[in-house]
Amino acid sequence: MQEDFRLILDIATVLAAAAAGGLLAALLRQPVLLGYLLAGILVGPTGLGWIKEVVQVETLAQFGVTFLLFTLGVEFSLKELRQVRGIALGGGLLQIGLTIAVTAVLAMASGWLTPVQGIFLGAVLSLSSTAVVLKSLTETNQMGTPQAQAMLGILIVQDLAVGLMLAVLPALDAPLPKLAGSLAKSVAEIGLVAVGAVLGGIWLVPALLRLLAQQENKEVFLLGVISLCVGIALLTERLGLSSEIGAFIAGLMISEAEYADQTLAYVEPLRDVFAALFFAAIGMLIDPRFIADHLTLILGLVGLVMVGKFCLVAPLAGLFGYPLPAAVLVGLGLSQIGEFSFVLASEGQALGLVSRQLYLLIVSTTAVTLLVTPFLLKGAPGLLRKLQGIPFLSRWLAADERPRDLDARAPQEGHVVVCGYGRVGQDVVRILQARRYPLLVVDSSEQVIQQLRSQGIPYLYGNAASALVLEKARLNQAHALVIALPDRLSTRLCLKQALELAPHLEVVVRATHEEDIEQLYQLGAREVVHPEFEASLGLCSHLLLQLGEPLEVVQQEILAIRSCHYRNLRPLPPSCLIPTSVSWPPPPPANGSHDASPSESVLAWWEQWRHPGQPEWAGIPSSAE
Repeated sequence: MQEDFRLILDIATVLAAAAAGGLLAALLRQPVLLGYLLAGILVGPTGLGWIKEVVQVETLAQFGVTFLLFTLGVEFSLKELRQVRGIALGGGLLQIGLTIAVTAVLAMASGWLTPVQGIFLGAVLSLSSTAVVLKSLTETNQMGTPQAQAMLGILIVQDLAVGLMLAVLPALDAPLPKLAGSLAKSVAEIGLVAVGAVLGGIWLVPALLRLLAQQENKEVFLLGVISLCVGIALLTERLGLSSEIGAFIAGLMISEAEYADQTLAYVEPLRDVFAALFFAAIGMLIDPRFIADHLTLILGLVGLVMVGKFCLVAPLAGLFGYPLPAAVLVGLGLSQIGEFSFVLASEGQALGLVSRQLYLLIVSTTAVTLLVTPFLLKGAPGLLRKLQGIPFLSRWLAADERPRDLDARAPQEGHVVVCGYGRVGQDVVRILQARRYPLLVVDSSEQVIQQLRSQGIPYLYGNAASALVLEKARLNQAHALVIALPDRLSTRLCLKQALELAPHLEVVVRATHEEDIEQLYQLGAREVVHPEFEASLGLCSHLLLQLGEPLEVVQQEILAIRSCHYRNLRPLPPSCLIPTSVSWPPPPPANGSHDASPSESVLAWWEQWRHPGQPEWAGIPSSAE
């Protein structure tokens, strides 16, 4: 009972410390996972010493990574995985192989390590942090960007490689036949898991989810989903792979089912709680005293590792067709050492491959890179945008953003340019095609371009935020521009570049975040559409019509809300809602000088409602007056 109570107390302490650290980080406008890491350092054995049994907390924290990768699998569908299979398989395997080779050569050349130790250290350094990168990309709203998809594709391959590395470690210094046998066995196990995942995703998982949903019981559905996730994770652990990759595979199996969104909604709260435990547990492994005693050496290793990995990953991303800014972001995002390196380092120490001193150096270097990564992922996109504003650097950064492919059927004038062919862009294109408007789609994904080519839709292959690409799209001769890009930074840059090329162009922009609405209007957008607010307007319009409101009144009210940039929905005063105390429709202008248009009537009514002390419906002056 005493031990059980101690475990409960430790969990409560860690969660409270993580909450305080996350709150402090949020108040300082820093990533919350940084607060979790610092909280773990504070309450851990090397800090205040409130938590002494780190192993028990680490076991629970492992559930955090499991649920984190499970939800990632649910969100990251097989269709999206196929789109980045090139850089995931080719780039991921090349990055791991080159990192191991370069590290082993440097270690042997310096005489610091043996060849076996050099290979082991290269395996440790080749891994990046799926948990930290995923959390940082989510917090900085970069999940939908091409560079984020490339990072996730490479991270998936790295996580799969952990199983191979753990299987090969015991035989690393054994004769070549034994090493080859261990490697072949691990590859066969991965293939077996992949085949089972495909078959289960087609037949087993949808039927199980349907059975759970038919019970119409939230608790039963949640327990069933958790059991599925943990069961597959334990199965892959037993087969020699990591439980984390098993959880990701379970998420992928569910992602194609019709209950994926409901599953995600149920599991996300659990994921967030256990993820906080995980990052705090990582913080507990950090020894501030050891870092302080070896600060110069550790900082040198951090710089060497991060610069070295960046110099390997960024060119690989460029090799697979990503423009230079995106390749730079991919290199920065994967330049840290991942959390699985702790597992490999512990296993290597147990097998006698590394000394205690080297183990502590690996742990400390890994921890510092994890602390630095959120700042890199948060600040790098903005820094690149600023560098693109410098004339010399702008030409250099844009050199790889030149349009690489323009459809021969692309219209020359009077067309609508659609930037981004995601879900929103596809809907816009479908409607424009139905009305027979000439159009041109701009996108930087090779898979999207292949899809457009097969559908006979005119396309331009390139980065829509590049002035060179927009100029090639003939914006000066275009009728309108629709910006439906997933990245808010690319959206703002695309709008700015477009209006510099064609100041009088009709531009309609999708705002992914509410705080971007006013900024996009200030940059010159004619209309800014926010999907969530538009969904609210659609629901309310249907509801008001069902309640008996006249169609004309509902239409005018929706128009008034849009004309106020959704201010009353955000909520920000003044409200655009039409009160029942004011008569509608408004009477005609008092001077009778001209017939007011519907929009003028709305504006006149709006001014009368804001200033009720003025004479009612004083009229709208004509342009001549």
